[in-house]
Amino acid sequence: MTDGLRIIRRVSGCPHTARLILAPLLFAVPCAAQAQQTPPAEAAPEPDQPLQAMPDIGVDWPDMGQADNVTPLPEDPAATQLQAGDTAPPQSDAQPTADAQVMATPDGATDAVSTNDNLVDEGANFADAGEERRYTVQLRGIDAIADAQFTLRFDELSVLRQVQGKSANLAQINRRMKEDSELLDRLLRAKGYYAARIRSAVAAPPPGSDRLAVSFDIVPGTQYLLESVDVTGLAETGEREADLRAAFPPKAGDPIDADAILTGRDALSTKLSESGFPFAKVDEPEVRIDHEERNGDLDIIVTPGGFRRFGAIHVGDAALFDAHHVQEIARFDPGDTYMASDVEDLRRAIVATGLVSSVSLTPRDAGDGEHVDLDVAMRPAPLRTIAGELGYGTGEGYRAEVSWQHRNLFPPEGAATVRGVIGTQEQTASFTYRRNNFKRRDNVLTGLVSISNIKRDAYDARTINLSAAIERQSNILFQKKWVWRFGGELIASDEADAFSGGARRTFLIAAVPVSLTYDGSDDLLNPSKGFRLGARVSPELSFQNTTFGYARVQVDGSVYQPMTEKVVVAARARFGTILGSTVDQIAPSRRFYAGGGASVRGYGYQAIGPRYGEDDDPVGGKSLAEFSLETRVRFGNFGVVPFVDAGNISTSFLPRFRDLRIGAGMGVRYYSNFGPIRVDVGTPLNPQPGDPKVAVYVSLGQAF
Repeated sequence: MTDGLRIIRRVSGCPHTARLILAPLLFAVPCAAQAQQTPPAEAAPEPDQPLQAMPDIGVDWPDMGQADNVTPLPEDPAATQLQAGDTAPPQSDAQPTADAQVMATPDGATDAVSTNDNLVDEGANFADAGEERRYTVQLRGIDAIADAQFTLRFDELSVLRQVQGKSANLAQINRRMKEDSELLDRLLRAKGYYAARIRSAVAAPPPGSDRLAVSFDIVPGTQYLLESVDVTGLAETGEREADLRAAFPPKAGDPIDADAILTGRDALSTKLSESGFPFAKVDEPEVRIDHEERNGDLDIIVTPGGFRRFGAIHVGDAALFDAHHVQEIARFDPGDTYMASDVEDLRRAIVATGLVSSVSLTPRDAGDGEHVDLDVAMRPAPLRTIAGELGYGTGEGYRAEVSWQHRNLFPPEGAATVRGVIGTQEQTASFTYRRNNFKRRDNVLTGLVSISNIKRDAYDARTINLSAAIERQSNILFQKKWVWRFGGELIASDEADAFSGGARRTFLIAAVPVSLTYDGSDDLLNPSKGFRLGARVSPELSFQNTTFGYARVQVDGSVYQPMTEKVVVAARARFGTILGSTVDQIAPSRRFYAGGGASVRGYGYQAIGPRYGEDDDPVGGKSLAEFSLETRVRFGNFGVVPFVDAGNISTSFLPRFRDLRIGAGMGVRYYSNFGPIRVDVGTPLNPQPGDPKVAVYVSLGQAF
């Protein structure tokens, strides 16, 4: 199927027709305007070809097969309505021809320029003959019919426009005018104006300008309309015929607009593929033009190819995962009506696994006349990754992380990750199992075993953690509105803090964390509009000398408001509380803390809140309140972000807003292909004793 429209010239009352292929959309690349049309090869004479002119008689036989662009057209009444300034001067033997226009030159000389076939009269006395000059281009007479698409196409394909900034002599300008006149004629025909008159001219530079004035005076004429529209073949679709016919909007009485017709063809093709017809074929539209009646008949032939439902999935190489797992990923079940969008969604989901470098899904007739099978061909991607990360944060110090991952060590999609962290305040070793698309699409099963030694100002903890969770997560290809997580944790931790006076206490903790998040933003790593709202509840049972329970509750919200194309205002709020128990009973690592790059910038990590002991160390608390406001200004791949943060930690059930600590500063962003890299520099506005004057944070992604 070609991306064009077959135009047939229909002569009223005559069975003979002449055909030509017109590609009215033309317009895939700008350089297409420079390509010369190749005349069709002459065919061998046929019995019904027009006769040659009879000898000795000066009249040719009428040519019913003459091409549309050279067939004399009946006079269009609109053609007599020339634009102001188009009237040719009275003609005499000493004057230019009727199709010539007199152009004044700066020194008072005149020059004849053809306005019909764009040829400059080289015998005229033109003051700057042979001199290269720059020029301007103006289209007149089409303001009422030229939409943004028409203007864009002319600007992209016009030879005059493409080299408008360069100087040219009159011969070069004349040649470009001729090509652009043909371009304008094709553009007008694509909109249904088959009787347009186009006149081009070059004029001397207007006062105050040094550029020649190239103009096109256009009389569009009558817009041809569709006399009839016939979509053949849809009767074979049975009860779906009416719905499919509605997918092709062009109807009798509409303009013969090539864009509308081809858009309708594509819409019909899409509708067929979404309605259970995987092998449907829609031929190129065919329009028969009648110049005498100034209308046309549109025919389009459809071959539905039979209604089908989804059948079986076949995987050629099951080394990565088998057909059963592909069916788990698919959003359709066997027996569902075939939809091409479901096939494309499955293809993207297979790509999102990260296990394939390329994948193709090919519909194949199952042979029973009712179902269509899918043949899946995949090429594996590298499955092993070694990654490293370096970071620095005021209050946190330096941090280096290295990891090794095999993304399909336990097929299907069972990834294993070994991770190690060495830092100023943290040393961690962990093993993680992660199974994507567990039992159904988008479910993720994770398991974690970790051993860590963390030494911060707030506490010192040596911890063994066993945890597992099932969750629904977002990814770069499929950002989801709703994300949830349900898990369990078993923690053994030996900890010391200011409340214990440096003495170590052992905690055995069991937790069942549950979280739910709604993401209404437009981007996972760099949101520019929308909002996010999330909540997390973690009932916990702790044993340390005695057994007691409590529940951690946290609510987060953020909003993103674009002010201009380059400026986004973002705001965030976070509230948390611990229900039950007292601060000194709860393990230090399970309390709330504030301060740092993902909290209140300008302060050290976990440095905000009540302090205790001789070293005035932070001890965390039972309640949390945080607020952030920043303006993200982007310049290409870089941006600046002024920000203000505030937050506080309280030992009471509810946070105390009168004790808010405020930080402000400026950030720099580099917008890479995988997300923004941020560097934030902040300072505390109402610091506590011991707080730094300046804090620096480096990370991937926006602060929130």
